[in-house]
Amino acid sequence: MRATVPHPNVNAVLEERKDAGIPRFSTLSVDGARKLLAELWAPPENPEPVGSVRDITIDGPAGGIPIRIYTPDGSAPFPVLVYAHGGGWVMGGIDVDDGICRALTNAARCVVVSVGYRHAPEHPFPAPVEDCYCATKWVVEHSDVVHGDPDRVAIGGESAGGNLAAAVAQVARDCAEPDVAYQVLVTPILDYSFDTPSYEEDPEQLVITKADEEWVWDHYLESDLDGNNPYASPLRARDLRGLPPATIVTCGFDVLRDEGVEYAKRLDEATVDVTHRHHDDLVHGFLGMLDDPELRQAREAIAEIASDLQQSFSG
Repeated sequence: MRATVPHPNVNAVLEERKDAGIPRFSTLSVDGARKLLAELWAPPENPEPVGSVRDITIDGPAGGIPIRIYTPDGSAPFPVLVYAHGGGWVMGGIDVDDGICRALTNAARCVVVSVGYRHAPEHPFPAPVEDCYCATKWVVEHSDVVHGDPDRVAIGGESAGGNLAAAVAQVARDCAEPDVAYQVLVTPILDYSFDTPSYEEDPEQLVITKADEEWVWDHYLESDLDGNNPYASPLRARDLRGLPPATIVTCGFDVLRDEGVEYAKRLDEATVDVTHRHHDDLVHGFLGMLDDPELRQAREAIAEIASDLQQSFSG
C-alpha cells in the first residue's frame, strides 16, 4: 500500500520541515498548534480566482456558523459541495483551506460552501458534527441563496474534515434528511483506534504521526466512550448501507491509510458505490500543496475528485 520512499517532491518538503526545526503538533499547546498550522498553510497573496466569494453567517445549534461560499463562473443553479476543513477538529479554518476550496470550485464547476465549525477542546464532540450537519441542511433548504441545486448537494472534507463529512452522511441517512448526493473523504480520520499497521510507519516519513493523532483525539473527545460513537468513529457504524456514493482518497505515507482503505472496503461490501483513489508515494495533507509548496499531484487529485463529483452530479 506504499512506495519504498515518499515521492521526491514530497520528501523535499519533509526535509525542509526537518531542517527548519518545525515541531510536531503534539508537542505544542492548543494555541501554539493553531498558530503553527496557520503559518504553514497561509493562503497566497494572489489566490486562484473564482467567479465570486461571499462570507456569511448562518444560524447554528449554539450560535452563528460562519460559511464561505465560492461560486464558479457560469449560469446557476450549480451543484454544491459542502466542505469541512482539516486540522484535527482543533486547528485550521476557512482561511487555511481557501486554496483547496477555490481549486475544487473551478475544477468541479460547482459551488463550494466551506463551513467554519466550532473547534475542540472548547467545543468537543459532537459540536463540530452538529455544525456541519446544520450547514448541510441549510444549504439544501436555502439553495437559492448559494445559487445551488438542492438535488445535487455533496459533502466532503480532508482529514478531520473527512471524518465530519462521513459523520454527516451517516446522520443524514439516519435522520432521513437532507438528501446527500455524494461524499468526498480525503485522507479521513475514521476510527478512534491506533492499532493499524499504518500507525507504525517511520515518523521521519510522515507529516502527521501517531502522537499527533492521539493528541487531536484527546482534545476532541470528552470521554473514551465517545470514541465508540459512529458519528465520532464512522468506521464503527454497524451498517453502512444506504449511504451516498463516495470517493475516498488515501496515501501510502499516512497513519490514517488503513482505516481509509477499510472504510472503502466496507462501503463496497454494503453495496455503496465507492471510488477509492490511493497514492502510494504521497503524505497526509498533500491536497493542500497547491502553492507553496506546490505539488503537481495535488492538482491532479483535485481534478480526479472533480471528475468524480461531475459524474455523480450528472448521473
